[in-house]
Amino acid sequence: MAITDLKAYAHLTTEDVEQLARELDAIRADIEESRGERDSRYIRRSIQLQRALAAGGRIVLFAGHRKLAWVAGTAMLAAAKIIENMELGHNIIHGQWDWMNDPEIHSTEWEWDTTCPSVQWKHSHNYIHHKFTNVVGLDGDVGYGIMRVTRDEPWEPWMLGNPINNILLGTLFQYGVALHHIETAKIRKKEKTWAEARNDLRVISKKLLKQVGKDYLIFPALTGRNWKRTMKANMVANLIRNYWAYMVIFCGHFPDGAEKFTVEEYENETPGEWYLRQMLGSANFNAGPLMAFMSGNLCYQIEHHLFPDLPSNRYAEIAVRVRELCDKYDLPYTTGSLGRQYWQSFWTILKLALPDTLLRATPDDARETRSELKFRVRQGLRESFVDPATGTRRGLRSALRELQGRAA
Repeated sequence: MAITDLKAYAHLTTEDVEQLARELDAIRADIEESRGERDSRYIRRSIQLQRALAAGGRIVLFAGHRKLAWVAGTAMLAAAKIIENMELGHNIIHGQWDWMNDPEIHSTEWEWDTTCPSVQWKHSHNYIHHKFTNVVGLDGDVGYGIMRVTRDEPWEPWMLGNPINNILLGTLFQYGVALHHIETAKIRKKEKTWAEARNDLRVISKKLLKQVGKDYLIFPALTGRNWKRTMKANMVANLIRNYWAYMVIFCGHFPDGAEKFTVEEYENETPGEWYLRQMLGSANFNAGPLMAFMSGNLCYQIEHHLFPDLPSNRYAEIAVRVRELCDKYDLPYTTGSLGRQYWQSFWTILKLALPDTLLRATPDDARETRSELKFRVRQGLRESFVDPATGTRRGLRSALRELQGRAA
């Protein structure tokens, strides 16, 4: 099941975790001190590119009765929506560019091109998800309240719909993100009243009407006789953006190796253990510069969870130093190709639609969720994980490899 003793699972002592925290704090300090003109130039150019693509796509769609123009306009619009959601909206609302003191590029002012109001996103994502990352029962992103992604959630018959819910979420991702703030799981458990939910829905409805009016009324009407083709282009562009955002998010949170944690572990957590939980609860995927940009640099999900308010264009260099720390402390650095990470996420969703009696792995040693009991380490009886003769650390990464070798 979920991890109840983070240090035991990570094969680190209290002193190790404190030292790891100091080294991660040093990375933060270095990036904060070096922020400057090249970073501000990066975000301003990103905004200019996104706006140029959006305007260009809208203009080209005036000739949407021509197939090539329709395809080109739709592609430009989809790219603009992806960039706005991933590299701009998500990261600006995180406060990554607040240090510039530019009111146009500030987390308190930016309203992004999606149905989820930024004020609600700041609560459900910036606060709930990033503070309680993968803590079962506290982080609403663990299954989004509509899917089972860990055996810590007891199986119920409605979970047979996991695969269908997954497809629907990907297709309607912007609406799913908006409704996520409603916290349907809390309503089912009677931890949130319908009156509170209705207040949230009123805020969402205003944003929804604005988005629908823009994409399916105003812009189609501006293109005159091509209004149907423009409406279709907007619909396709939104679908492309939805599927891409959904895939990026899932690849950062649900592949094998992105661990889950118990409320008890969180309640006794130190600042250093918070860092460690982010490292073990997130996953990256391999990407070149273009894919990194189009994913909002969330191919570096581990780095983003460690430093959610640092500029996204610096995650690549931060990743080099985080990998070095993983090597030093013999910790896994969970990454892989986009296809591999998504397949693992999808397989977990399919597998956990079934009752536990039909699953093979034990609750403490399932690929999607592991715990310290996998190693049968007794709390308080652990010895040093560093070989005194060679200085070589035998940490979590080595321990996982050893167990895999025995299983083979």
